[in-house]
Amino acid sequence: MNDLVEQARSLGLDRLRHAVREHPETGLHLPRTQETVLAALDGLGLSTRTGAALSSVVAVVSGTGPGPTVLLRADLDALPFADGPRHACGHDQHAAMLAGAAHLLAARRDRFAGDVLLMFQPGEEGHDGARLMLEEGLLETTGSRPVAAYALHSSASAPAGHFSNTAGPALAANGTLAVTLHGAGGHGAWPHRSRDPIPALAELVTALGALPARRFDPFDPVVLTVGTVHAGTRPNIIPATATIEATLRALSDATLARLAEEAERTARGIGAAHGLEVSVTYAPGYPATVNDTAEADLVGRVVADLFGAERFTRTTRPALVSDDIGRVLAEVPGVMTSLGACPPGRDPATAPGNHAPDALFDDAVLADGAALLAEVALRRLAPPAPPADG
Repeated sequence: MNDLVEQARSLGLDRLRHAVREHPETGLHLPRTQETVLAALDGLGLSTRTGAALSSVVAVVSGTGPGPTVLLRADLDALPFADGPRHACGHDQHAAMLAGAAHLLAARRDRFAGDVLLMFQPGEEGHDGARLMLEEGLLETTGSRPVAAYALHSSASAPAGHFSNTAGPALAANGTLAVTLHGAGGHGAWPHRSRDPIPALAELVTALGALPARRFDPFDPVVLTVGTVHAGTRPNIIPATATIEATLRALSDATLARLAEEAERTARGIGAAHGLEVSVTYAPGYPATVNDTAEADLVGRVVADLFGAERFTRTTRPALVSDDIGRVLAEVPGVMTSLGACPPGRDPATAPGNHAPDALFDDAVLADGAALLAEVALRRLAPPAPPADG
């Protein structure tokens, strides 16, 4: 296994990561990123194809004979900022680590039977790229649906090189709620001649904030955060409408659906109490990410064997962020594992986290991530040992 790690360190994955980073692209269509990934895989003898509805890359590393399929996933898209797109969530690292794993596996075809399916996915940041790849037949690529799926996610605010995962619910299901209160506008000097939506809006924000604590089991946590508030144009004019938008999150799809129902009922009740009409739009987002316990355990064993047991932590607290890897793990048992990437000179406890405009990620973890992905696939696809002579 030491040769695996050493080869990973010799691949120069930092160059690939920075090639992706220098041309960040958002959404589903990432032509330059796709080109960079394809170039990184060139010469490995892989079967590859690109997506129709998005700039995805699907590649297959085949072993020495027939066997099951294991899926490895990396997302590719950057985040939009006011001054332009930027890789502030580590997806450039994910691309480099998965390409590195492809090199390691291609050099070790004699060590496994079956196929490793490489999923390079655009559109994770709110565009549901995983769903589109599934609809384009991702899981049927090799003719044998994957028996396991694995993904790594870099963290800018966790110690560099430290791996962690959660067995069971790990990341939240999410959705977006928009509420518009319709009243009647007027002059601020005569509020009794209007139906002012702003007091109702203020009451609604407070009531929605209280829902998680008062209506839901604290051991089945939910989050409802109002992120935008829009009302009015002038201090002396009562507007006709007021709108809020909120993100809703829960660790199960059923609990998320109930949260959306409770939020809508609250909005309509407050609107009615103020004599307002209410428009509600709810858009479900990603499902919950639920890690398979056996696959989470396998990743922990591989980390211990490759790098030492002190480099792995089994966490018990899920995170209420969301990722469309949940769509894959709803079809295939697997696990999303976090890899700390806080650079030297920054304290993980105070370092800006993922999605912060000044988030930074340490290149030194790229080889370790690539080695882990490759070794997990090799373990999962290792041919059975021959029976002992008796």
